Amino acid sequence: MNEIRFSGFGGQGIIRQGLILGKALSLYDNKFATMTQSFGPEARGSACSSQVVVSDERVLYPYVTKPEILVAMSQEAYEKYEPELREGGTLIIDSDLVRLKPSKRNIKIYSIPSTRFAEEIGNRIYANLVMLGFFAAVTKIVTPEAIKKALPGLVPSRYLETNIKAFDRGYNYGLEVLEKEAQTRTEEKAEVSPKPKGKSKGSKK
Repeated sequence: MNEIRFSGFGGQGIIRQGLILGKALSLYDNKFATMTQSFGPEARGSACSSQVVVSDERVLYPYVTKPEILVAMSQEAYEKYEPELREGGTLIIDSDLVRLKPSKRNIKIYSIPSTRFAEEIGNRIYANLVMLGFFAAVTKIVTPEAIKKALPGLVPSRYLETNIKAFDRGYNYGLEVLEKEAQTRTEEKAEVSPKPKGKSKGSKK
């Protein structure tokens, strides 16, 4: 079972991220999923979040308590929800909107300039789909095919292709990040590997 929290401010499409993921998992990836949401005192501009619990078996408790994955798309959301992230968990941030604070916590951190990528596509409102694509790539919790099948009915039909484009932008960036990560691990492993010992002087053949 995985507990996931998407967070940001009202107007970023944070709730829609949870709805799309929940639909994709439950209808197209053969998982059990529940989705809940929360808002600040004002819907637009204040911190909000959507929570998804996903499992291979029926979900008995639908609420997120200690998420394994936190997606933070605003500074306020990061500061509010990061302390709840489970040790050993994964933090995913919009690098243009979130500045990380010094921490000694054992968590994996991924970052993407999702708002900037969305603006390049045409409008920052697509940042939620850019981030969802990145999330799908680095966590592998949901397949990209399932997300795309889940979009109709949850995004305006006239903007469906642009939302798919935004998702693909984030997904491909995530694959690039994973590739660089794997390359770095390989290089580090090569550096620490012991060198073959040569024959010492005076040794017999």
